[in-house]
Amino acid sequence: MLEPSPPSVKTAPWFADDPVARGETQDGLPVVSPVGTGDTTWEDLVAEDPELAPWAAERWLAAYPRLAPPPDGLASTRVALHRLAEHVISPTRQRANGKIGLRWTRGGFGTPYFGNDVQIRVAGDVLTVQIGGREQQGRLVTLKDAAEFVGFDLTRQDAAYDSSPLDVDVAASRWLGDMYGFGTSVLEQLRAEAPAGSEPSRVQLWPEHFDLAVEIGDEAAGRRAGYGISPGDDETPEPYLYVTPWASEGYESAPLRAILDAPDQREAALAFYRARLA
Repeated sequence: MLEPSPPSVKTAPWFADDPVARGETQDGLPVVSPVGTGDTTWEDLVAEDPELAPWAAERWLAAYPRLAPPPDGLASTRVALHRLAEHVISPTRQRANGKIGLRWTRGGFGTPYFGNDVQIRVAGDVLTVQIGGREQQGRLVTLKDAAEFVGFDLTRQDAAYDSSPLDVDVAASRWLGDMYGFGTSVLEQLRAEAPAGSEPSRVQLWPEHFDLAVEIGDEAAGRRAGYGISPGDDETPEPYLYVTPWASEGYESAPLRAILDAPDQREAALAFYRARLA
């Protein structure tokens, strides 16, 4: 499923579960996958049982919802949540296993499970710390409050001392969660289609730039590249898709708004990536 699940993984190199790995089954039961790695797909399952559609849509497995245009308040919300991801959430995971990568989680973003089955995630303006089956939730107010809430040693990150308000608009935060869910479903499909020998990485949300990306291609042949989606940044304020070849300093991008107008948004995004992968 395209959301992290316990137990935590404590082995190199990823220290995280693979959300679309086939895994093991018992009693010969079929494996259901969103990207064709199983015996059947969630789309086929939803076609047989339409009552599953809302459940699958919420998890970006099938019956995919349309991604709406970005709401007002996205820019300030992006900046606030980027700082939270970079200075509080990611360093907490890094302290446990040395890894900084984050990922889409249902309704927002967060860590894979780590340590003693711990996950930190954000949805709307709520910060959740999950330890096993127990949840602790708090409202996002300041970086300092968030750091204290998750129990992070503030001396490790000076920025985490910041007590200025986090300007988080709930609608914009939820849209970011939808964008990361959309991007994850698309990039996991691209990863599943990667040709033999292209050594695709995991799909990860990188806290430095707050973008979601996967790396695919033969590095020795000069064909490896990063394929990603960004909610915007200082240079390009509006959300965009991009491909960054490792063998050059440039990158290709396409504004997300062009994808949003397409009859099938996921296929439009996949067409952008597939053409450049080829």
